[in-house]
Amino acid sequence: MLVLKYIVLFAVAYVLGSVNLSILISQGMGGDVRSHGSGNAGATNMARTYGIWAGLAAMAGDMVKAVAAMLLGWWLLGDWGLACAGAACILGHCFPLLYTFRGGKGISVGGVIAFAVDWRVGLVVVGVFLLGAFSSKKVSLGSVLAALAITAASIVFRVSTPRLLLAIFSMTLAIWQHRENIKRLLAGTEPDFKAKKVKK
Repeated sequence: MLVLKYIVLFAVAYVLGSVNLSILISQGMGGDVRSHGSGNAGATNMARTYGIWAGLAAMAGDMVKAVAAMLLGWWLLGDWGLACAGAACILGHCFPLLYTFRGGKGISVGGVIAFAVDWRVGLVVVGVFLLGAFSSKKVSLGSVLAALAITAASIVFRVSTPRLLLAIFSMTLAIWQHRENIKRLLAGTEPDFKAKKVKK
């Protein structure tokens, strides 16, 4: 019975993660964000392609689905349920069944996961992201540094085992999703972030 609960929770959280606001919003605007810019279905590419407000709306949607998934997991099965739901949600976001497994890179969802792990971890992750992104003008660098920070901060603050495992999983997935960005960062060819200006 317990195993069945985990299976159902994982499936529900994965489907929630698969609901991608970037794709839905861009399709509502007559396109598909994955056909533009980096080809990524995330808030950064939305902002680059459709403007800052579209990017913020996509980010908000990603955060809401992550909160819903992990609240459900924690309510049903405590810390292990939260970890299971968080991992499933970020997997669904990155590899959505609903959209041929082409989704985002998991940073917005990962940010929510950081706060779910521990509010202090969340603050560290946001601070590291902002420092890295604004100082370099490269969102990808801020994202990679934030991914590393979630595990480091989780160890420092001695979070529970399931939350630490969730942090490690989120870090690993986010870095994997940024592997091409990391290559460009090392080569010095990663472009600076610039949101598209939308005509009034």
